[in-house]
Amino acid sequence: MEKVKPKKHLGQHFLTDLSIAEKIAKAVTGHQGIKKVLEIGPGMGVLTDFLMLGPWDLYLVDIDTESIQYLHQKYPSLSEKIIEADYLKKDFGSIMQGPYAVAGNFPYNISSQIFFKILEERNMVTEVVCMLQKEVAQRIASPKGNKDYGILSVLLQAFYDIEYLFTVPPGVFNPPPKVNSGVIRLKRNHVQQLACNEKLFFRVVKQGFGTRRKTLRNCLKSFGLTDELKEDPILDKRAEQLGVEEFVSLTNKLQESWNQ
Repeated sequence: MEKVKPKKHLGQHFLTDLSIAEKIAKAVTGHQGIKKVLEIGPGMGVLTDFLMLGPWDLYLVDIDTESIQYLHQKYPSLSEKIIEADYLKKDFGSIMQGPYAVAGNFPYNISSQIFFKILEERNMVTEVVCMLQKEVAQRIASPKGNKDYGILSVLLQAFYDIEYLFTVPPGVFNPPPKVNSGVIRLKRNHVQQLACNEKLFFRVVKQGFGTRRKTLRNCLKSFGLTDELKEDPILDKRAEQLGVEEFVSLTNKLQESWNQ
């Protein structure tokens, strides 16, 4: 089998260190008793080899035709579970026919988009173990009050318990990226629904971080704040100072002020 050439336009950096691949595979726990695992962007199957050793019902998705052909040759037993598709554009809830975990070495250029898709399918995705750019990994796992804390931190922490597992240097990839990578694990928490209007919550979080240095009073002006709400001390804070519960509370206060 001819090796697959990494393609720059797909953000491909193939992992070459087997011990790291094994470590990532072993970090998948089967949270909530789930056995189905979808690997995003398997490339030449370095991580897949170790996932195959686990008790998982494994599916692979890759957008790269050359990788798909290679994977079919390498894993004939997976045949129909090797899917040529753009993960961002397909409904994997129906393909997987039930809850599933996600694993993978995510392409850096679309890692945030992958997480927004996971958020949409959060009631199907029980666990995520992935490698991505270290800064993004740290942001997702960061607690409130930290300079890395941002939109993805709040939205993902609302529905997942998140751990930063370890850092991976550039030299273990082909080609080496210009930055360090980080491996994180997300496990779906018990929150089925936030105690507020979820669409509004998403809007408030995104708008709140729109201008990080400004107070929420300034960031949320376009929401039509009532005079009473403008006096609320929560609006003296900046978005990075609020945890999930405080954003829920702020969302409810906004909704109530409009309904008065």
